Amino acid sequence: MTTRQIDRFAESVGLAGKGYDELWCWSVEQPAAFWRGVWGFYGLSDRAADADGKPLGPDNSDVLADASMPGARWFPAMRLNYVDQVLAHADRPGAAIIGVTEDGERRELSWSQLADQVSRLAGTLEDCGVGEGDVVAAYLPDIPETVVAFLATATLGAIWSGCGQDYAPEGAAARLGQLRPKALFTSTGYRFNGKPVDKNADSAELAGLLPGLAAHIVVTPVGGPPAPAGVRSYSDAVRGDKQVTPRPVAFDHPLWVLFSSGTTGKPKGIVHGHGGVVLEHLKAAGLHCDLGDGDVFFWHTALSWMMWNFQVAGLLTGATIVTYSGSPLYPDADRLWQLVESEHVTYFGTSPAQLRASQKAGLVPGRDHDLSGLRTLGSTGSTLAADLFDWVDANVSAGLPISSISGGTDVVSAFAGGSAGVPVVAGELSVRYLGVALDSWAPDRTPLIGEVGEMVITAPMPSMPVYFWDDPDGKRYRSAYFDHEWEGAAEEVVWRHGDWVTVTGRGSLVIHGRSDATLNRHGIRMGSADIYEVVEGFDEVTEAFVLGVDGPDGKYWMPLFVTLADGARVDDDLRARIAARIRTRLSPRHVPDEVIEVPGIPHTRTGKKLEVPVTAILAGRSEVNLDPRSVDDYSLIDFYTRLGHDHSW
Repeated sequence: MTTRQIDRFAESVGLAGKGYDELWCWSVEQPAAFWRGVWGFYGLSDRAADADGKPLGPDNSDVLADASMPGARWFPAMRLNYVDQVLAHADRPGAAIIGVTEDGERRELSWSQLADQVSRLAGTLEDCGVGEGDVVAAYLPDIPETVVAFLATATLGAIWSGCGQDYAPEGAAARLGQLRPKALFTSTGYRFNGKPVDKNADSAELAGLLPGLAAHIVVTPVGGPPAPAGVRSYSDAVRGDKQVTPRPVAFDHPLWVLFSSGTTGKPKGIVHGHGGVVLEHLKAAGLHCDLGDGDVFFWHTALSWMMWNFQVAGLLTGATIVTYSGSPLYPDADRLWQLVESEHVTYFGTSPAQLRASQKAGLVPGRDHDLSGLRTLGSTGSTLAADLFDWVDANVSAGLPISSISGGTDVVSAFAGGSAGVPVVAGELSVRYLGVALDSWAPDRTPLIGEVGEMVITAPMPSMPVYFWDDPDGKRYRSAYFDHEWEGAAEEVVWRHGDWVTVTGRGSLVIHGRSDATLNRHGIRMGSADIYEVVEGFDEVTEAFVLGVDGPDGKYWMPLFVTLADGARVDDDLRARIAARIRTRLSPRHVPDEVIEVPGIPHTRTGKKLEVPVTAILAGRSEVNLDPRSVDDYSLIDFYTRLGHDHSW
């Protein structure tokens, strides 16, 4: 049996044979030693230098020069480039990237081809005037060209930011326009749900909304619509004569800008640095996901979601990554399982929604496909219900490790999830990740074990934001994570993430939902995720949406909205069965006041249910300012607004 990476790492830092709990405790109690160990384990000294270009290992450099939050300073003397860690694998045989589309079109990009294309595309960008600190924006699907464009951007020390083509041009410009990009990558189109989607007009409109562009480079996918006249083609740009090698930059030099959902205000541009992302992603993808040479890493994602950035992290470890452009459920719920089989995927990342759809379609992927290469299944986007752990065990592969992870755009990684070799318990996240000082706090800052509390991070992580875009005094950054008012006298500053969490006596976690969307009935706090786990287990229910609405004179309304499978309806029998199961599995206080069938449930563009703004709408608050461009189906907001007007307190 191959030795797990995390076990080899433990041996390298003198903790061979120790259990995960001991390794985690060491990593948070001695962060400098831990991150120095990660640096050395992955040989980053071979690809980093000081300001004069001389090799500089972590043993003769400060690791954490300032542990303040916000404002921690990691490896201040180091200069490196994210791309160097990717190209360290350029001599390997086989594919670096496999691109698959909905209709089965498949392409491979070898490691040597990747290195060549990145170098030449960087040369083209430089000839267009793109240099260190400039922004390159992308409006693209999840295809190999997107990865190459990102790596070419980072090669120059330029800053990358991407947006999926499901956004309308104005929605994309609300994000990318803040960055004043110098270059733009777009695609002529893609296929989704069996239909071609022509994005030429939208791409041209977006380019017109981004003044100051020096270059607009257009990808024409195989079988896609042709590029319009007068734009530079990607195929020409990637064949340029000029080749550029990665330029060393400061450890915290901006690598990319990711955006918050922007549902109730201007989307926040969250800036992460080269060094912090390299370290954090090597730890998460290498040590926790156990990815390395010979692995095939596929996480179904889109450019607007931080999991796209994490998927690219597979390249840092030497794994092959798979990009997929198309619907995960077309022509049916079996589509991604087919891909896992055909590409011999070893780590498959997906969402609870895709797993639930597979369950309700009656799929048995382990019987119908050869999944013998699959070592781990990852899930994120929302809480993974306990019954889906059981479904995977029974229908995908008995004993298959399941890594349900929780993190976010804010750190472009996970705070907690599974880890190679740690037992999995249904409904739980197995561990706090190495180097993540995560606690559950009571309002008075008391750490809690076995009780629900606020998720806090009490020490810095390398991939915490360097800063927010256009936030010169750091006010928006501090407000987002650090300005929460706790009971009692102010003490140390901590990162409050906004989730309710239980840390168990075993060190595992249970996520109960957003703390800013808390259900608070009769003084009892409840998480929406607990109710979703129960209700979405019914065959009749495709999705659930529960809200706690404060009304006049202290009244409180807790409706449960459900979308239904074809042929199902909300009747007295279904209401009674839902109430009985909630009462039995959770408590009588969790039983909703009403169960209401709705035409749909509104989400952000990255799939998060809009609990907070819709609660405010139902409560009749006049200050709700919801951006239509950030909602997947804004017509549903009108439906909930009318419902709120019609509700009689």
